[in-house]
Amino acid sequence: MASESPSSHLLFGPRARTSLHAPYEFRMRFGPTPRGARLARRLVAVRLDEWGFPHDGDTARAACLLVAELAANAVVHGRVPGRDFAVRVALSSPPSRPTLRVEVTDPRGESRPPTAPAAPDPTDESGRGLLLVAALADRWGVREREPGPAPGKTVWAELDLR
Repeated sequence: MASESPSSHLLFGPRARTSLHAPYEFRMRFGPTPRGARLARRLVAVRLDEWGFPHDGDTARAACLLVAELAANAVVHGRVPGRDFAVRVALSSPPSRPTLRVEVTDPRGESRPPTAPAAPDPTDESGRGLLLVAALADRWGVREREPGPAPGKTVWAELDLR
């Protein structure tokens, strides 16, 4: 039996056993850099695999793309020097509809994304991230950051697990 390194428990906690009858949650803060956004996506992929959603499965692919897009937006549009962004992924299973929720919180509460993103000009090199989020997620939105010592916003997206 292969043993896990002690540091893996610091990042991920004990290896999770998958059951859609119990809630699971992953949350972590990341530096507001492209490297931080990449790390967020990779760590979420590892956690989803531990929860029973393999890397090459539709749910993990969609969730990782949501994390990648929302984290990239936090780095580009929500960055405040010296302030991290946070990622939270939660698996809940109410009797009627198991749901995977992705949240990315950044410190720029005044910089809110449009709730109905418009298609960019075909020659634009950016501006498609929220269109991907809207296409992949069953629901998505923006809310003020949870009450605390600092301002900010949380962009969230949900996937219904079928």
